[in-house]
Amino acid sequence: MHDLLEKNAIHRLVTPRSVAFYGASDKFGMGSVILNQLTALGYEGQIYLIHPKQTEVMGRRAWPSVSDLPETPDLAVVVLPAKVVGPILDECGRKGVRSAIVVSGGFKETGAEGAAMEAELREIVKKHNMRMIGPNCLGVLNTHHKFSTNTLPYVGSPGYIGLVSQSGSFVTQMFGPLAQRYLGFSTAFSVGNEADVDLVDCLEYLGECPHTRVIAMYIEGIRRGRAFLETARRVSAKKPIVAYYVGGSETGGRAGLSHTGAMAGPDRLYDGIFRQAGVIRAETIEEVFDFCQVLGSMPAPHGNGVVVLTDSGGPGAAAADACGRAGLNLPRLDQETKDRLVDVFPTTGSLNNPVDLTFHRVPTAYVDDIPKAILADENADMLLMYLLMPIEVFVDAFRSMGVGEDEVADAAVKIMEEQSEAVSSLNQFGKPVMGYTFRPLADEPIRAMMKKGVVVLPGTRRPARALKALLTYANYKKRESERTLG
Repeated sequence: MHDLLEKNAIHRLVTPRSVAFYGASDKFGMGSVILNQLTALGYEGQIYLIHPKQTEVMGRRAWPSVSDLPETPDLAVVVLPAKVVGPILDECGRKGVRSAIVVSGGFKETGAEGAAMEAELREIVKKHNMRMIGPNCLGVLNTHHKFSTNTLPYVGSPGYIGLVSQSGSFVTQMFGPLAQRYLGFSTAFSVGNEADVDLVDCLEYLGECPHTRVIAMYIEGIRRGRAFLETARRVSAKKPIVAYYVGGSETGGRAGLSHTGAMAGPDRLYDGIFRQAGVIRAETIEEVFDFCQVLGSMPAPHGNGVVVLTDSGGPGAAAADACGRAGLNLPRLDQETKDRLVDVFPTTGSLNNPVDLTFHRVPTAYVDDIPKAILADENADMLLMYLLMPIEVFVDAFRSMGVGEDEVADAAVKIMEEQSEAVSSLNQFGKPVMGYTFRPLADEPIRAMMKKGVVVLPGTRRPARALKALLTYANYKKRESERTLG
């Protein structure tokens, strides 16, 4: 896989060893903002600032042109007015630069004059055998290479989600939400107008990227339909792909056209393309990353049987309803499993599915003995656990037990950690385990679970649909494997 990545035509776009940067200024502007984010992320390569009039910019040495540099950079990043971009790329090409990111807008998305300038860029990069992302984009974020041409600071850790987006802000605005879920990007592409590098090129690259387990796509329109279908089918055979398509409605299609010049297609057409290629379609932005999280962190289920575990009847019934609407089955536990649970299960509880305790007869059983017995049941392909654990309950319980006030907080933290560890250890069964809650995900006990890698989603519809996405991808891979062997 690493050899294929090295040979990929856009590899140095994503992992440049040196950069020629156009557009930085001592005044506030887009170029200076992007340069600040590049250095803040800790990029370890050489940065050459290009400025025709100044020898120093933002406290760093500047060169008058790329021709004056002591080496040929891997990449040129251009954040300057549209009319000067063509000559800059031509000079870079003559210097031997083979990769470029053009952040500048003012091209095809603005009308005929801009489209003509964009066509000129396409001819220049073709002439010099260059690869270019953009124009009208935010380029690349590679967290594992500490490289970013984005405008907002990356706040998470290097992650496993690869992203290809026809919107730049979609990339940057996901930094915070992903960090709150202890998730992060591996490599994220903002492709803009796709004058050269497009969705298909980036998808192919992420398919070979060793840091990427799952690929997300924000799509306003696919230009190379057949190439997309063939590439997505090839990539989805080894990595899941989740797509969010916004061009299917009349209003969404118009927005995409004015945004990046993307030509949208009918919703049903894209449904068919995605289904043939094994791409999982998300209905909302939240779902994109719900699906990415489960597909990137959970084992594949062997069937569609979900057991709901709850200590409250209402949330259990709501989860059962959501699972049914998502096309999942709620099987009954076998008698052997029920017999194993007798000693830890309250007599007022229900051992049907949902498995409903109503109260905790043995305090630790809910996160330990009971889910272990359920997961050992052959009828249980997946486990969906209701999590209601406000920290105030722990604190009040310890106070009532006579624990000193100075020890209450430590005791509460300890029990949170023990419960989180117990749920996290359930992965030993090789079956998907997910938590759902009506509490805020910011609650400390919920966050403790998430820090341990437990997937917790709010409400009931989102977790049910996420489990269905996991099952859909597992079934696709199984069918493709059988078709190949057949």
